[in-house]
Amino acid sequence: MLKETYPEALVITDVCMCEYTDHGHCGLVDSDGTIDNDSTLELLAREALSHARAGCDIVAPSDMMDGRIGFIRKTLDNNGFENTAIMSYAAKYCSCFYGPFRDAAGSAPQFGDRRTYQMDPANLREALREVALDIEEGADIVMVKPAMAYLDVIKAVKDKYAYPLAAYNVSGEYSMIKAAAAQGWLDEQRAMMETLTSIKRAGADMIITYFAKDAAKYLNEHR
Repeated sequence: MLKETYPEALVITDVCMCEYTDHGHCGLVDSDGTIDNDSTLELLAREALSHARAGCDIVAPSDMMDGRIGFIRKTLDNNGFENTAIMSYAAKYCSCFYGPFRDAAGSAPQFGDRRTYQMDPANLREALREVALDIEEGADIVMVKPAMAYLDVIKAVKDKYAYPLAAYNVSGEYSMIKAAAAQGWLDEQRAMMETLTSIKRAGADMIITYFAKDAAKYLNEHR
């Protein structure tokens, strides 16, 4: 419907299993509670293919299963969707800053957490390895998520690979500014623009943010 109504719009879809599982994890779970990485790959590829058939321009796997970019790329290519791009959540950290979104979407895991497949917030070197693997497997864009607490990661990825790089300014980062502004502690508009500018300055080519409409309005008014 989006592509029919706004054919000029670029549509990007989130590819993950968490919204389809009763346990809320991003992959299939074995009887012992272990995430079954390899069995999840085919399902992620089928999901991505269904999105491409519906008309999306870019699929964005957010699950952090190993090997999924190559699996999805091969599936898309084999079904005639060579021009459907992949934006990989390449360095997605196991962060507390996803909290407001998870509360709103009811997507928190029903047991355990996502530390076994999302990244340790203290680890920068692994992010570089994850990005390198996703580029090798065929990602067209790589992403660092979250953004504000990971500006050093954004810079390191951009400096090392000079590859199209997205950064995700997530719900917790957005909510902190909104909450502080509501208390009169910050100028919301200035805090928004300083934050987005810092992400851009660190090296992001594109920013995914809940501030998108407000930022677009501000930028259009201050050309």
